[in-house]
Amino acid sequence: MSTDALAITGQLSQFEQLRYGRQIVLLESKALEKIATRLDGEFCRAVKYLSECRGNVIVTGIGKAGLIGRKIMATLASTGTASHFLHPAEAVHGDLGRIRRDDLMLVLSQSGETEEIVRLLPALAELGAPILAITGNAASRLGRAATVVIELGPLEEACALGLAPSTSTTAMLAVGDALALVTSRQRNFGRDDFARLHPGGSLGNKLSKVEQHFRPLEQCRVANEVQSVREMLVSVSKPGRRSGATMLVDRQGILTGIFTDSDLARLFEHHRDGELDGPVSRVMTHNPLCVPAGSMMSDAVAIIAERKISELPVIDADGRPLGLIDITDVVALLPKEDVPDNSDLPRPQKHPSLTIISPLRVIREPEAGDEA
Repeated sequence: MSTDALAITGQLSQFEQLRYGRQIVLLESKALEKIATRLDGEFCRAVKYLSECRGNVIVTGIGKAGLIGRKIMATLASTGTASHFLHPAEAVHGDLGRIRRDDLMLVLSQSGETEEIVRLLPALAELGAPILAITGNAASRLGRAATVVIELGPLEEACALGLAPSTSTTAMLAVGDALALVTSRQRNFGRDDFARLHPGGSLGNKLSKVEQHFRPLEQCRVANEVQSVREMLVSVSKPGRRSGATMLVDRQGILTGIFTDSDLARLFEHHRDGELDGPVSRVMTHNPLCVPAGSMMSDAVAIIAERKISELPVIDADGRPLGLIDITDVVALLPKEDVPDNSDLPRPQKHPSLTIISPLRVIREPEAGDEA
């Protein structure tokens, strides 16, 4: 698509704004498709250098390419590759001292002839750090000086004037993301590693362990399954934050069931008042959904959202309860549309069988035929 077709003349109507915006996105997406097919062995060589780098990846670029470089640097750092940004103008005024022979340079320039970048090349060669270049022209001075070149090829900027960096910076960002994420996978960078580097905010909360968020056992309502419903209700009163569930255990302290406020309401609704003096084991939910200690908070939140439950026990390796995750404590982590409606909560055993696999053990939701 020619940029002539995208020219702006005068005030745009809403229809023209949408048409022009869609053309820009399509132009850039088509460029990304072409670049994806251009990736070759040089990309694999770049991943090898990145994954084997014993120092830091030093990213540099100027102008819009520099801004993209900062984003690529941040992605590298957050996915397990130590990296820093070096401004090319500051580099020639002393910041070259940041670079060591074990480091790896990642240099961005669409033309490969940017003055500030070209001026750096002799100094980088003297320092001996390998250079990975993302550029539009492998025959440019940057391309010729680089150890590895990922060539983007000629690109048509989406700007109506064909001047403002747009398609080219989108391409650099996509290739930079690809390098960072493939390198991360090459290094077997996992969720635990990611969690260590992202302890803050809602993302950090989701990647933290359930032990950091659950209500500890001393704050939970726990009773023996042989008690009557009435005895259980009298014995499990707890000060402070109230949960709508009581965890039931056997004589060995193993979690065997859960009894919720909804279960109690159901007894009255169905005129089963007589069962208040029978064993709670007859009316509790057997083998409730639970997660083992050490599970990611994201897994626990997903179970609460997908299974539409309000309480999720946390157990140790032997099946003994350690605490309880209550929806009121984690509601901020739930997708808005997945916050359960407490007025009509389905009982877990009525759902199809679900197997939850964790590093510690397999927890199974009850299937048809289990004791209800």
